[in-house]
Amino acid sequence: MTGILYPYIPPGKTIMYVGLDNEFMTAAKEFARENNTVQHVGAALVVTNGRVIGRGSIGAGVHGEQGGCIRERLNVPTGTRYDLCKGCAHEYHSEASAIREAKERGEDTRGADLYLWGHWWCCEPCWSAMTEAGIGNVYLLEGSERLFNKSSPGNVIGRQFETHYTSR
Repeated sequence: MTGILYPYIPPGKTIMYVGLDNEFMTAAKEFARENNTVQHVGAALVVTNGRVIGRGSIGAGVHGEQGGCIRERLNVPTGTRYDLCKGCAHEYHSEASAIREAKERGEDTRGADLYLWGHWWCCEPCWSAMTEAGIGNVYLLEGSERLFNKSSPGNVIGRQFETHYTSR
């Protein structure tokens, strides 16, 4: 995918894209459906040798404790003011949570791939966590820059689990 103006992407890094027919993207979507407590959901899977070694969703367990996401209630722009909400803190982002779970299970994340459903870009702290963990490729859903971008008129936020939309 070219021409997408990501809010952040480190020099030399790229994002790969897969469709909803990809088994790991489908699994990430299902994990998001089962584990998120916020409107703008996301889930990440760390995959190596065709095997899921870590799963993470944004703010899992934390948003419920605090009655939902404060940033969401205030309509804070994507990628900003994570300090307002404990569940939105970088260590609770989907990517970091999936990497943490893999490492807690004793898995080696070097060279693993990360599949991220529900987002159209990765913030700087998540890229740093992925680089430090040795993640190889980062995969997003085709069309995610439209589907999961609050600024896009074609977004599906709030309806992301409905089956009538397509990623293309």
